[in-house]
Amino acid sequence: MSDLRAPVTEPSAEEVRLVEARQFPPPAAFAAQANLGAEAYDRAAADPLAFWEEAAERLDWAARWHTALHWRPPVREADGELTIPAARWFDGGTLNVAVNCVDRHVDAGRGDKVALHFEGEPGDRVAVTYADLQARVARAANALTSLGIVPGDRVVVYLPVLVETVVIALACARIGAVHSLVFGGFSAEAVRFRLEDTGAKLLVTSDGQFRRGGAVEVKSTADAAAAGVASVEHVLVVRRTGHDVPWTAGRDVWWHEVVDTAASVHEATAFDAEHPLFIIYTSGTTGKPKGLVHSSGGYLTHASWAHWAHFDAKPDDVHWCTADLAWVTAHTYEIYGPLSNGLTQVIYEGTPDAPHRERHLEIIERYGVTVYYTAPTLIRTFMTWFGDDLPAGHDLSSIRLLGTVGEAINPAAWVWFRRNFGRDDVPVVDTWWQSETGAAMVAPLPGVTTLTPGSATVPLPGIDAAVVDEDGREVEPGRSGTLVVRRPWPGMARTVWGNPERYRDSYWSAYCGHGVHGGYYVAGDGATRDAAGNIFILGRLDDVVNVSGHRLSTIEIESALVAHRSVGEAGTTAVVDPVTGHAVAAFVVPSGVGAPDAATLRAHVAHQIGPVAKPRHVVVVPDLPKTRSGKILRRLLAQLWEAEQDRRAGRRPAPLGDTTSLQNPEAVAQIAAALAAA
Repeated sequence: MSDLRAPVTEPSAEEVRLVEARQFPPPAAFAAQANLGAEAYDRAAADPLAFWEEAAERLDWAARWHTALHWRPPVREADGELTIPAARWFDGGTLNVAVNCVDRHVDAGRGDKVALHFEGEPGDRVAVTYADLQARVARAANALTSLGIVPGDRVVVYLPVLVETVVIALACARIGAVHSLVFGGFSAEAVRFRLEDTGAKLLVTSDGQFRRGGAVEVKSTADAAAAGVASVEHVLVVRRTGHDVPWTAGRDVWWHEVVDTAASVHEATAFDAEHPLFIIYTSGTTGKPKGLVHSSGGYLTHASWAHWAHFDAKPDDVHWCTADLAWVTAHTYEIYGPLSNGLTQVIYEGTPDAPHRERHLEIIERYGVTVYYTAPTLIRTFMTWFGDDLPAGHDLSSIRLLGTVGEAINPAAWVWFRRNFGRDDVPVVDTWWQSETGAAMVAPLPGVTTLTPGSATVPLPGIDAAVVDEDGREVEPGRSGTLVVRRPWPGMARTVWGNPERYRDSYWSAYCGHGVHGGYYVAGDGATRDAAGNIFILGRLDDVVNVSGHRLSTIEIESALVAHRSVGEAGTTAVVDPVTGHAVAAFVVPSGVGAPDAATLRAHVAHQIGPVAKPRHVVVVPDLPKTRSGKILRRLLAQLWEAEQDRRAGRRPAPLGDTTSLQNPEAVAQIAAALAAA
């Protein structure tokens, strides 16, 4: 039996799931102006393909498709091997993604509208109109062509959040090159892997970047990554900090010399709907990262429609997705979704506490942000910084919609976010999706859905997501199971770059042959649902603690801990226990309201969930290790715990592996010190 299937057993009294009774229906005024009503669910259920074709019609196509979907599910052959699944959406259609995100808005007379409000960490600001963006993308497209980049070539982009990062991505899309964006804080080894895996011809980087109040030189890291990679022909360098950087003549070229001097007019070509648009690598904590390939027509259809639908996107919105541009959330909700819908948005280079902790509040007020989309980890950080009330002196009244993404949000954090950022009135759109899915899969329609804190609510129209048992049957309310998607969708990743067998084995093998479409996509998350059908994500299937035979979700225990006023954030993991098999170790970040007390917190969790869920160990730490997408690295917490036990026993601890891709690598040493002092 595949370990991607979560075993489902009758819950004991101690295992009854947290029930969230608070509900928030849509405000009447919001519902009256919403883009979609409840009938969208009925239309999608009646004819899913027709529904997605209607969504695709929102884009400009050079040639219309002749077939909405060709789907070849995995099939087990006589020798026991599974065939490779394959999907083709909007087959026969052609379009240009960059034209859909930029040119068509200029052609419609909206060239003077601001597309991007850029704010650098040092305080520099640039407003880029759609006409300006069109000229910038054209110059970059011409420059790419002059550097020998042709359709299908791969371009790795190793930049922070800059206007140039958006421009180069759109320029790649314009000429049919395939981009792969890499977080600007990654190590040379991480960048090198992506260069080698994609066979990239071009690396785009900067001389340096501003982060956490300082200017950091980056070019030498890019040089180390590219050294000896035979496919790399050029390194294109953006001048950002003015560092004196090493230079390889004949290979390295300055952006201002090659891009800024190129012609500002470029004739775009339409590409097949299945032409690859980008490769994005998963940030898993174990194993080789997977390069997920997303298409042009299907991905843009899903991204554009989902942004318009669950963010209720309006022409006068000022949208701010706070994700780094290298994360898939930014691909979909900071580049392709908002720009395809012609919105104005904010992009910010730096960290939330540079130069002070109120930076985000200032930015919201400065630009009149109407939609603010961020990660639960940042919301919990704000809770620890600000306590029960935001600092006075900031006007957040422009906000009409809030969103969360990254991992399941604790109900306490959800309610705090709504109260402090949303005046206890605006909808909070909690979204569940993955790099693999391309855009949101489970999310409310804010003018329709009654919101439940801690739940992304129900699948979007056109998406068939469910919580199932080992045999593929939907679980009953209150019981846990495996979250699956039972029908192909346009934004789905088409394959793993260079390894279609890994794509099959990672996502489609566990439930091969199930359902009318020949197989279920396995997300890797455990979930449960309530009587109303709301889905609650319980965390990764391998983030389950097994205590005395009881399977407990880390998310549930963390939610109980964060609900206590002394805890701002919590990360829980399973550690070895000689009696119970596993014990719960809880790493808690103080909220600033009283000191976390281990006995009090254990009693609180026992009351919220049951005695079996009580953490055996409670460690107070200043921060938790997180990926750039805001996910808590719970396996790293377990490794740090085991390393301390090895140290105390006189054994040599196992290496932790590369932690340079963390959002906050300094947290590793801080947690190790807290464990040593405990």
